[in-house]
Amino acid sequence: MALGVLKPQLDPALTRVEAVMAAIEARIAGRHLAPGARLPSVRAFAESLGVSKSTVVEAYDRLAAQGAIVSRPGSGFYVAGRPEPFCLAAAGPRLERAVDPLWISRQSFETYPDVLKPGCGWLPPDWLPEESLRRALRAVARAGGPALTAYDEPRGLAPLREHIARRMGERGIAVHPDQIVLADSATQALDLLCRFLIEPGDTVLVDDPCYFNFQALLRAQRVKLVGVPFGPQGPDLAAFEAALREHRPRFYLTNSTLHNPTGASLGPAIVHRILRLAEAHDTLVVEDDIYADFEVEPAARLAGFDGLERVIQIGGFSKTLSSAARIGYVALRRDWVERFLDLKVAVTLGDPHLAATVVHRAVTDARYRHDLEAMRARLAEARGRAVRRLAGLGITVPFVPGAGMFLWARLPDGLDAAEVSRRALAERVILAPGNVFSVSQGATGDLRFNVAQCADPRIFAVLERAMAR
Repeated sequence: MALGVLKPQLDPALTRVEAVMAAIEARIAGRHLAPGARLPSVRAFAESLGVSKSTVVEAYDRLAAQGAIVSRPGSGFYVAGRPEPFCLAAAGPRLERAVDPLWISRQSFETYPDVLKPGCGWLPPDWLPEESLRRALRAVARAGGPALTAYDEPRGLAPLREHIARRMGERGIAVHPDQIVLADSATQALDLLCRFLIEPGDTVLVDDPCYFNFQALLRAQRVKLVGVPFGPQGPDLAAFEAALREHRPRFYLTNSTLHNPTGASLGPAIVHRILRLAEAHDTLVVEDDIYADFEVEPAARLAGFDGLERVIQIGGFSKTLSSAARIGYVALRRDWVERFLDLKVAVTLGDPHLAATVVHRAVTDARYRHDLEAMRARLAEARGRAVRRLAGLGITVPFVPGAGMFLWARLPDGLDAAEVSRRALAERVILAPGNVFSVSQGATGDLRFNVAQCADPRIFAVLERAMAR
């Protein structure tokens, strides 16, 4: 096999033999080495790692004794025939647990009252329209019937799809409700699209930086990720075109509006150019519009310019309504809907009819629009306050978005965001270091802040101590 398939980085905390074993085990767990794959020769592997042949021999012997690999006399060593369960953490760059995006997500979901979470991706509970939800729940409970007990139609609750179509129309996207398919969440919508569009080994283009769970979900689909540098104006178009030409990706995944983590929104000229390049290279675009309701004024949409021919849009309500009643959607071209529905039924069987009914009641309540206006104003105030507090610590925000939750901030020169995050974690403050968002690992000095979660002054006191050590 080619030596480039391994290219492991040896863990300095382990002995040489243990480090070689751990590197091979990680590649097997991440399915980079499939059952039956031949390992490099002892000599070649030793030379590539800069270790002695005896170190590699002992590592191979121990792994063989454990059953992870098998020896075939006269032929070499091979990965054992039965694979271990898939390890998502091993499928991407190896990161310390304190700054591993999967671990950050899991810790952020914990509800310990003394843990502060400026690195998380959602609003505090008291910012969300709880009264609208209460009214919706009471109304659904009083009505009873199928909403409480029955499966829904495969596309999902028709009145909610009609509402989503109207919302999309307000943003310049002409879509019929029958082109919209509901899902349990925007994340599930993307997972279904991945199953629908790609095969293991395909290439997908993402922004660099991009939402870290995009990377995790795509790695779970066994695809190759290629990052395109992304800044305040959007993707680097020269790099985007070069990546399309070289890698021929199946699709490009992006937030065109209130991008996570940078907060940027694309202008019409950039949207037009992206679509022209995607068409020229026969590449699809998946547009995640989950932050749409945070906008003060609608920005350009890829799906609006394209008319849902090459662009597929996903979205949902968890960011501005409730994470406890998650409903997502996919809007796609008419001639794909039936095939997509077959896949959805096979994977999910049915929709959460109760959740969809509650969400529809809540978002069509007149109070909800007022709640959104208040939420946007509150975010604007929190954004200005966070920028000032960060500046007081020497942390700059090169681009301040006009809406949304996120600031993409730069630490003073020489500071490593992962190390700062590790120190803050020891004081029970969860940060989001830049490299968890970066495919190229090129955001060492960056942090993403959620301004809505930055009200507690203890965050900045902890941050100051973490930066000073």
